[in-house]
Formats: sequence, structure tokens, C-alpha cells
Amino acid sequence: MKKVNYRNPWAWIPTLYFAQGIPFIFINMVTMVLFTELGMSKADATLYTGWLYLPWVIKPFWGPIVDVLKTKRWWTVTMQLCVAIGLGAIAFTLPQPDAAEIEQGLPVTSFMVCLFFYFVTAFCSATHDIASDGFYMLALNTHQQSMFVGIRSTFYRCASVFGQGGLVMIAGALALVTDSVSKGWLWTVMGCSVFFFVVFLWHAFILPYPEADKPVGGEQKKTVGGILKEFLNSFGTFFKKKYVVLAMLFMLLYRLPEAQVVKLCQVFLLAPREAGGLGMSQIEVGFAYGVLAILGLTIGGIIGGICAANGGLRKWIWPMALATSLNCVAYIILSNIQPDYSLLSGKIITWSCIVLEQFAYGFGFTAFMLFMMYFAEGPYKTSHYAICTAFMALGMMLPGMAAGYIMENILGDSYTNFFWWVLCCNIATWLVTALVRPHINPEYGAKQVEQKK
Repeated sequence: MKKVNYRNPWAWIPTLYFAQGIPFIFINMVTMVLFTELGMSKADATLYTGWLYLPWVIKPFWGPIVDVLKTKRWWTVTMQLCVAIGLGAIAFTLPQPDAAEIEQGLPVTSFMVCLFFYFVTAFCSATHDIASDGFYMLALNTHQQSMFVGIRSTFYRCASVFGQGGLVMIAGALALVTDSVSKGWLWTVMGCSVFFFVVFLWHAFILPYPEADKPVGGEQKKTVGGILKEFLNSFGTFFKKKYVVLAMLFMLLYRLPEAQVVKLCQVFLLAPREAGGLGMSQIEVGFAYGVLAILGLTIGGIIGGICAANGGLRKWIWPMALATSLNCVAYIILSNIQPDYSLLSGKIITWSCIVLEQFAYGFGFTAFMLFMMYFAEGPYKTSHYAICTAFMALGMMLPGMAAGYIMENILGDSYTNFFWWVLCCNIATWLVTALVRPHINPEYGAKQVEQKK
């Protein structure tokens, strides 16, 4: 079969980034709901799902291998197959407690074998992220990258919405059909495995073969010494970049509020009203997140990409950073009002807040993605982008691990207090935005740059 050097980005970017998002969202967010539904405490669930971020944090240590060995296309397709196998292993090792055991509470030891396969799958997913992000930057020029960053983040977030909404709704429906919460989750995870195998087959056929997609240092056989040299060069050149300390602070703190919200927002929606939640069912939460939220997310992501492609990153970074605080505002409204979801008015308020939160994410996350691509520019862009996303993952991992403890032990186990606390954390987001903005090339990402070239 003839190797195609270029395909219309619409043919592969939506599916590639939807596929990139599914395992990440499932492992780090949906698993929070899964574990608590199977009887694990909130504190333990946030701690262990927080540790599952680790492969994304340490991925720069093997990111250079993706740069030096094989092509980004090869790594992308191979890791998709590995993730499909890993999800299947998770499904078959999930504990299967009955209703009485769930009510009593399941010890962490019941999840040990399953957690092992979680970690292996997380490692494969993190490697897939390195390769697919590198492939994106090699297959598109800088203006195309700006234009499609909104589409890319929209479909990634669609995966998040589908994961947090669709998978939870499917698991709830299957639990009703099988009369077992644990069996509902088993078949849901197995479905994810089958889906990812289909994704592997699609991308093995449809992804182009960009001329620039070659191992760093050429196609010749690599020695251990050569690989080690390239590895050290990739790290050395990253930490020699200008304003690297400010950039690291930006990547660690820009998503500080979101890192805490995502751990407990669905738990809040599912929690009984007397505990401060909304008392929604799994199917109701799944519908709100898996169907309605896509509207706000899609509009926010597309508008963000269009704005960045026309005005550039520097012009739009402040409006996008300010927009990220709207997710906290939405949940403050819900936790204070506690709308009755059984009433039409309650549904409208809840849906409106979720759509607002997703719009804010789709619009605000565009700036974060563009900044990482901007800072990663250079011969080691795949490795450097992997380092950037590792700082991003660390910024999500540590606050997320602490979120359950902060709420239960410091904020009186109050969802309202928790969401007010998260709103205050936006000060850190605004501060790092103010620090890095002067260092961004005003023309980066804007259409006129490509026209001049």
C-alpha cells in the first residue's frame, strides 16, 4: 500500500484526540466514581486515583526514546493496541462485590491486582500521548496547529465528557439490567477495550506518513550510547530555555482549580441531598455530562481555536485564563441552591451550570495547549512537549490527591466550602498568566505569520 504523506486533518485529528482522552479520563477521573461505587472511601479513592497520574508525570524519562526510536506514527498505533489489551485486563480483574459488601465498604487490598493493570495501562496511555502529540506537531505547520488546537482540545474534552458522562450512564444502565453495580462496570470497561481496538485499526489505516516523522538523529541503527546522548540533550536543552522557571510554574498552577474540581464534581452530583449533593442517579449524571455538556464544550473549544488562530496566543491568554474560573462559579451555584433535579426548573439550572462549566473549559484550555506547543518548539519538540505535559500532569496529580482530604478534614466535609476554596485557587492561575504573557511572541499562532512566510 502506498504511504500517504498528507491527509486532511479532519480525517484523523478528531479520532486521535478522542482516543487520547478516553484512557486518561477513565483512569484518572471515571475510576473515582467506579471505586466509590464499589465501596472504596472518598479519601482512599482520591489518593489511589491520584497515584495513577504518575505515568503522565514521569513520562519525560522515556519520552526521548519515542523521539529517538521508530516514528511517532509507529508509537501511536502500537500504544493504542496496548491500551486496548490493558483495558481488557482491568475489566477481568475488577472486584465483584455484592450490594452488602459495597455497603459495608471494600478494603483497598481488594483492588490490588486491578490497580496493577491500571498502572500498566496508564503507562501505555502516557506513551501514546507523547507519540500522538509529537505526530500532531510534525504533521501540521504552526498555523494549522493553532487552527486545530481548538478542534483537538474539543474532541479531547468530548472524550472527557463521554467518559465522565457516557461511561457513567452506560454503567448505571447496565447495573439496572444485570442487577449488579459491579457487573455494570465490568461490561462498561470491556466495551472501552473493544472500542480502543477499533480505534487502533482505524488509525493504522488512516494516519498519514509525514516526511518530517523520522527518529531524531536519522534512521540509522542506534547504539545505547547514542540513545543516552540524545536523551541527555533533550533534557539539557529544555532546562536551558529562556524563562523556563516561569513556564514550569505556569504549567503546574494554571489548572490548579480544575485539578481539584474534577475529582469531586461528579461525586457531588451523585451525593445525597442531605450530604450536600444533588442526589442525581448515575444515568442522570451521565446524560447531563455525556449529552448536554458537549454543546458548551464544542462551542468553547471552537471559539477558542478561532480566536487564537486570528489574534495569536498572547492576545487571548488573559480572556482564556479568566474563563477557567467559571467552572468553580458553576458548582458554587449548584452547591448553594441544590436544585431539585426531579423538577423541570431544577434540571434547567443544573444543565445550564454544567454547560457553562464545559464552555469555560473548552475556551480556557486552548491557551494552555498553545503555550505548551509554543514552549516546546525546537528539534526535540516531542520530548520537550512530553516534559511540558508531565508538569501539567503533576499539577493535576498533587492537588487531586489532596482534594478528598481537604474537603473531609479541613472544610468540614462541605461541598459548598470546597467549591469556594477552589474558586480562591484561581488567584494562582491569574498570577502565572500575568508572569508568562510578556514572554510570548505576539505573532505566535496568528494567521499573518504563515502568510508572511
